[in-house]
Amino acid sequence: MEENLNKHSNISAADLDRLTKEANEEATPSSAKIIWNEFKADKPAMAALIIIIAFIIFVMIASLFIDTPKMMETNILNYNAAPGSNGFLLGADTGGRSVGQQLIVGARNSIGIAIGLTIISSTFGICWGLISGYFNGYIDWGMQRVYDFMMMLPMTMMIIVLVTIIKNYNAVTLTLIFSIFYWEGTSRLIRSRTLSESEKDYVAASKTSGTGSFKIIFHEIMPNISSLIIVDTTLSFAENIGVETGLSYLGFGLPLQTPSLGTLIANANDPNNITQYWWTWLPAALLIIVLCLSISYVGQVVRRAADASQRHGAAD
Repeated sequence: MEENLNKHSNISAADLDRLTKEANEEATPSSAKIIWNEFKADKPAMAALIIIIAFIIFVMIASLFIDTPKMMETNILNYNAAPGSNGFLLGADTGGRSVGQQLIVGARNSIGIAIGLTIISSTFGICWGLISGYFNGYIDWGMQRVYDFMMMLPMTMMIIVLVTIIKNYNAVTLTLIFSIFYWEGTSRLIRSRTLSESEKDYVAASKTSGTGSFKIIFHEIMPNISSLIIVDTTLSFAENIGVETGLSYLGFGLPLQTPSLGTLIANANDPNNITQYWWTWLPAALLIIVLCLSISYVGQVVRRAADASQRHGAAD
C-alpha cells in the first residue's frame, strides 16, 4: 500500500482516503466470509448446517402435499403396520395412520413453534437485559423485581393451566403462551454482560460525546456482545424444540389431532410399542437428537466467527 501511495503522491486528500479505505477493506474480510471460512474448517459443522437446511426445506415443502385431517383418520385395517408394508415407508401407528407423514407434519409444527418462540422470547429477553444492565439504579431494580416475580411462578404448571383454560388454541396461541415465560434466562444472561460492558471506556466516551442512551445500547454494546447473543439464541432454539415436544408428550401441547414430534414420542408410553412397535416412536426420538446436536454444532461455529469478526473490528 505504501508503494502505491508513493507512486501517487500528487493525488488529492479525497483520493488518498479512498485508497486507504479500499486497502483496509481488502485486509479485513467480511463477516460472511469469516463465517464461511469457519464452516469450511469445521467439517462436522458444515454437515450439520446442510442437514438442518435440507431437512427444514424438505418438511416445509413436503407438508404442503399432505392432507392433515385425512392423514389423522383412523384405519384399523393398518393397525401398527410394519415399515415397508401396505405402502407405509415408516410404518403405521395404533390408529393405522402413517408414521412418515406424521413425522413430516409434526416436525414442521415443532420446528415452527421453536422458531417463533426463539424469535419472540430472545428478542424480548435481549432488550430487557440490555436496558436493565445499562441504566442500572432504580430502573434495573424495578425490572429485576419483575424478573424475580416471573421466576417464582411454576412455569410448567402455569403453561398447563393456560392451555387447559384456553379453548380452540393452535400453534400460534401455544407459541405466545410459551413466550410469556421463556425470556427470563436470556434476560439475566444479557444483563450480567451488559453491566460489565457499560463500565468500559468506549461507553464512557460515547456518553461524554452526547450519544443517546438507546443508540449506545443497540449500536455499540449489543454488537460487542453479539457472540454471546448468538450462542444463547442457538442453544435456545435447540431447547425450544424440546419445550413443545415435552409438553405434547405429557398431553398439554398441541391439540390431539395436530401431530408433533412430542405426540409421536408419546407412543412410547405403551410398553408394547417400546418392545414390538418401535417405529411408532423411535424415528421422532432420533430426529430430535440429530436436530439438537446439529444446531449445537452450527451455533459453536457461528460463535467462533462472531468472536473472530470482533477481533478484526478491534484491530482496525
